[in-house]
Amino acid sequence: MVWLRTAPFLALNPKDRRQDYEVMSVTVADICALMEDWAPLSLAEQWDNPGLQVGDPARPVSKVWVALDPLGEILRSAAENRADLIITHHPLIFQPLRRIDLATALGNDIRLALEAGIAVYCAHTNLDSAAGGVNDVLAEQLGLTCTGVLDSQPGTGLGIGRVGYFETPVALAELASRIKQDFRIKGLKYAGDSKLKVERAAICSGSGSGLMKNFLAGDAQVYISGDLHYHDARQAEQCGRGVIDMGHFASERIVVRAVAGRLRSWARESGVQLEVVVPELETDPFVYL
Repeated sequence: MVWLRTAPFLALNPKDRRQDYEVMSVTVADICALMEDWAPLSLAEQWDNPGLQVGDPARPVSKVWVALDPLGEILRSAAENRADLIITHHPLIFQPLRRIDLATALGNDIRLALEAGIAVYCAHTNLDSAAGGVNDVLAEQLGLTCTGVLDSQPGTGLGIGRVGYFETPVALAELASRIKQDFRIKGLKYAGDSKLKVERAAICSGSGSGLMKNFLAGDAQVYISGDLHYHDARQAEQCGRGVIDMGHFASERIVVRAVAGRLRSWARESGVQLEVVVPELETDPFVYL
């Protein structure tokens, strides 16, 4: 139990006077509000389904798990360790459901979460677009100084992907090798002239094939993303550009620790007792021979 203001939770100031507070628990709804203050649901793409996926908003929370994917093994381990809430990047429920069939993997995962009393919350494309979200974390780890957004949302100044520059120009092959080493990637693909001088780059965490047109419309020499296609590579070659496919998993898993760090900082600054766990259970689903 902690002392919280009776006004909206996100206005909490731990230095405020004690008499302005009443005793209450941190709830799923409180954590959801914190996440949506950072990554508003309005930033999500129209086809997306972020937000609370399963669970009771009023449930008290003392332990939060943070992961990339709401995998069955994550849910089972979270249940065994008595977690109250799991925050993931990818949605548990993506397409509209007509039924919950316990014979399916998704139906079984929903059952497991409900039986264990675990809420599942997803911050997907809204976190991709948010300031300090997935793409900004990716840019920082790449050493890219951002100057703009690859696909911006009108009126927000935010959006999917980032564009920017490297302090020191680097050859395409050297950049690809550096990314492979720094992100500990087992398999990485690149296309284009290996000696291409790269000063400016466009990036998109996750699947970036759909923004190739945005990349080619700009002046970046290389596009760094995941799930790029054969014809994307050919198009980049023909335009004298380069692409680096670092994989979907590697380009997004980095945000897990950023989310956990933000929750821990908020809890510490607010005087809230909240255990935040990053389970080391996730790996890239692809096996490289």
